[in-house]
Amino acid sequence: MSNLLTRRKFLISVAAASLAAGCDRFHPVAGFLRGMQDWNEKFEAALFSPGRLAPELPASAATPEDAIPTYFISDSMPVAPVHWSLKVGGMVARPMSLSLEQLQKLPRTEMRVQHHCVEGWSAVASWYGVRVSDIAALAGLDRGVKYVEFRSFDSNYWSSWDLGSALHPQTLLAYGMNGHPLGPDHGAPLRLYSAVKLGYKMVKYLTEVNFLPDNTGGYWENQGYDWFAGV
Repeated sequence: MSNLLTRRKFLISVAAASLAAGCDRFHPVAGFLRGMQDWNEKFEAALFSPGRLAPELPASAATPEDAIPTYFISDSMPVAPVHWSLKVGGMVARPMSLSLEQLQKLPRTEMRVQHHCVEGWSAVASWYGVRVSDIAALAGLDRGVKYVEFRSFDSNYWSSWDLGSALHPQTLLAYGMNGHPLGPDHGAPLRLYSAVKLGYKMVKYLTEVNFLPDNTGGYWENQGYDWFAGV
């Protein structure tokens, strides 16, 4: 656990320092930080194990729901558009659009694990939904797929993931939390949730899942935050 905490603090410091350095590509500090960030991402990817599971925690460890911070980038809390559906596309054999009812009919997975935020806080909640790996199996991935892009209706907030992390058995498209349907404050009707990434990678208010050959960055990642962001 001490190694994980040290690594997490390192990610936070890299993200903060990168933002402080600004976007001047000729700034020597910014260049150094970009090099360190590239090295760190490769190091994290090498450490990632698709079979390593985060421990399931007891109900007694749960954080009171009203104590879990909420987050969105829109001027007001996003509300799902009428006739919302999830678009699944990219390099797949069977592009599709899934309603919430269709998603709820797929095999359901539930987990209670610890959530880690880049700001330094953590929380525990129970999440349930469908694994991204099950969606990938339905869609049929091309061999060239290496990344997965997640997009939202929260001012088009997005993040891209490495395929291995997206297909991890503890990476869900969650439509429920703590035994009830997901609320708007936590990303309704559907959000990404995972035990293997920091919080800003877990896109809320989902609209699209795209399986792609290339990394498309992300809202915070393009502003200097660590791209891999593993825990």
